[in-house]
Amino acid sequence: MVDYRIDRRSGVATYVQIVQQTKQALRLGLLEPGDKLPTAREVVEATAVNPNTVLKAYRELEREGLVEARRGLGTFVRRSLGAAPADSPLRAELEDWAARARAAGLEREDVAAFFTAVLETHYPVRTPDPAHPKTSQGDPS
Repeated sequence: MVDYRIDRRSGVATYVQIVQQTKQALRLGLLEPGDKLPTAREVVEATAVNPNTVLKAYRELEREGLVEARRGLGTFVRRSLGAAPADSPLRAELEDWAARARAAGLEREDVAAFFTAVLETHYPVRTPDPAHPKTSQGDPS
C-alpha cells in the first residue's frame, strides 16, 4: 500500500502529488498489478484533503490506464511502471549519497538541484519534432 504525503507548500496541486506518488510507488515496485489503492476515505483521513481531490487523482490514473475502479470493491492497479525495485543496490548507493550530502550541510533544495542537473545530463528531455513524431521522445509518464 502507498502512504500519501501532501506538501501544501510545494506549489504542486494536491491531486498531482497523489498521481506522482502513485506512479513512484509503481516504478519502485511498491505497488503491483492487482494491488488495491487506499480508499478515498482512507486518504482523506490520513492527509486531510478533500475527497473530490482524491477521486480526481484516481480518475487521472485510470485515464492513463494504470488503475481501474471496480464498483463496490475499490481501485486496483492494472499495470506497473519501470523496473527499479525498492531494494535495488542503486537505491542503497543513493541513500548513502543523500546521507553524505546531508552530513555536508546541504539542504533538500541543494540536493534536488544537484540531482536534477545530473539527471538532465544523463536523461535529456527531447522535445517532440512534428516532422518526425515517431523518433521524438518526451516524458513517458
